[in-house]
Amino acid sequence: MKVDPALAAYEALAGVYNDFNHANDYEKWLGDSLLPELRKHGLREGGRALDVGCGTGRAFRPLLRRGWRIHGCDLSPAMLSLAAEAGGADVDLQVADMRELPRIGSFDLVLSLNDSVNYLLGDDDLVLALEGMRENLAEDGLIAFDVNSSSVYAGGYSEVREVEHQGSRWTWSGRGEVAPSIFEAEISGDRIEPVRQMERYRSEDEVLTAMRTAGIEPLAALGMSEAEDEIVLSAPPDEQRDYKLVFVGTPT
Repeated sequence: MKVDPALAAYEALAGVYNDFNHANDYEKWLGDSLLPELRKHGLREGGRALDVGCGTGRAFRPLLRRGWRIHGCDLSPAMLSLAAEAGGADVDLQVADMRELPRIGSFDLVLSLNDSVNYLLGDDDLVLALEGMRENLAEDGLIAFDVNSSSVYAGGYSEVREVEHQGSRWTWSGRGEVAPSIFEAEISGDRIEPVRQMERYRSEDEVLTAMRTAGIEPLAALGMSEAEDEIVLSAPPDEQRDYKLVFVGTPT
């Protein structure tokens, strides 16, 4: 049986994932930047949130601090075992493929962060995932998700860089574009066997079209960059300036 590349990668990476990504500050990104932006589009604080592709649950704490009730799902059982530690009894979790997302409930906010949808490699996968997220949105709910910009793939997936944290070291080795719009890297180092990671670049136009096809009205497309150690969300996005594009929508 063919194993999904994202599942294989994150089952292997789970044990070092938080250390490898220790520099990601979810309080600053989600709590201080994204949630205030979503309030501009009518988001009320402290409702029900569905975190799709929740990984090890690094988005849980900023939401829990603000009174949200959270349900998380991910393709990787190993990642979810760590998410259970992060969320404890306050978060409900289940294994789920976002391309086959079941009807879990009616949520005020559906999130899919940290370029989770870029791991969807098939032509129809993004629409399938967004349709599932749409089915879990309350009538006036919001969806928010991000994708990596073209500059990330042109740069980050062609470079070699070292990551060190608490005495452990890993090497990210970008292998560039290995198929049309498909980029590959290898992560190797302490406590893991070499792991292949693959992502698909999705342009702004492609994402907006997929949202509309899935029954989601786009409300905002924002570029994400940093200035003086602060996260900046700005419109319109610029794929050379910004390292992520953030999309906000609501059911049509």
